[in-house]
Amino acid sequence: MDDLKSGADALFILLGAIMILAMHAGFAFLELGTVRHKNQVNALVKILVDFAVSTIAYFFVGYSVAYGISFFGTAEALSAKHGFELVKFFFLLTFAAAIPAIVSGGIAERARLGPQLVATAILVGVLYPLFEGIAWNHLFGVQAALKSAFGEEFHDFAGSVVVHAMGGWVALPAVLLLGARRGRYRGDGAVASHPPSSIPFLALGAWILCVGWFGFNVMSAQTLDKMNGLVAVNSLMAMVGGTLVAVLLGRNDPGFAYNGPLAGLVAVCAGSDVMQPVGALVTGGIAGALFVVSFSLAQTRWKIDDVLGVWPLHGLCGAWGGVAAGIFGRPLLGGLGGVSLAAQLAGTALGVAIALAGSFLVYGSLKALVGLRLTAEQEFEGADLAIHRIGSSPERETPW
Repeated sequence: MDDLKSGADALFILLGAIMILAMHAGFAFLELGTVRHKNQVNALVKILVDFAVSTIAYFFVGYSVAYGISFFGTAEALSAKHGFELVKFFFLLTFAAAIPAIVSGGIAERARLGPQLVATAILVGVLYPLFEGIAWNHLFGVQAALKSAFGEEFHDFAGSVVVHAMGGWVALPAVLLLGARRGRYRGDGAVASHPPSSIPFLALGAWILCVGWFGFNVMSAQTLDKMNGLVAVNSLMAMVGGTLVAVLLGRNDPGFAYNGPLAGLVAVCAGSDVMQPVGALVTGGIAGALFVVSFSLAQTRWKIDDVLGVWPLHGLCGAWGGVAAGIFGRPLLGGLGGVSLAAQLAGTALGVAIALAGSFLVYGSLKALVGLRLTAEQEFEGADLAIHRIGSSPERETPW
């Protein structure tokens, strides 16, 4: 029976890893559909190559930083328990690789590829695993200190803060250090409109992400005996809550309509295992509103040229999710308990601080040493031709 259980657990978490791997196609198509035509190839290549670099960085460094486990043993040792430790690494890798995928959407259309790949290696190899280990592996005694001070540890079941808030707050300094796309903001206060290049591709990306998210959240149980349908239904309710509020406040704008469900799903990750479904619905609805309002303010009033709105979507909604777990996870509001609002606030603040400080250090150093953005000519030409030497829809063929 133990052998059967270990095999079932390995298969369970492997299926989760595959579902989240598919989410990276969602990241790619969401970015492809949002950026201008001259940057579509770059969006597709970045997500794929970032994932490859993330795999190397997390396999050789990051997983060891977070969990103290390395994979330098023999294949015979690694295959024990049906290779459960290996597929667990695969599963958690797909979380780690979401960090550069999130950043990619914020810095689109003007970032050089080489420096971003260097940043990816550092973020996934060191910065992300540092907070991952604190939250999910009790590094440095932070969780014990929170439990002693507030009665409960910081709770983040599937990564509202560990993954999404980290990714969004890492992206913010990168966007600020890069600066806005040329011509985006005029001296007289006018803002140039860059509408999505393909609503169908944007919608496809959002749908892929939504479907994969049920692997992201449900399979965070990591073993079959801990799986609970409550997580799935809470994810569903947050998704629809975010959708409806974003459509309403966004006045039927399809960009808001398809980012609304993502905002809800980002926010529910942390407390999806402890909330009552109505609480998850409210959490998602608030996240949808938060995204629409903060995206609009960032783009127009604060002049933060975050192309896909990854700081509002992942950074702010992820932080809200960390706090929401401490509100709607309480028995008073129908939750299962085991959470403390004070611990959630402290853990969320710590994650944001690590992301901001680490990102300014990484991207600030790269900007000073090698530069981050394309030249004015390359940006005007577009990243597709400047970096990859081909557009998404070449118009000419060889004449012979």
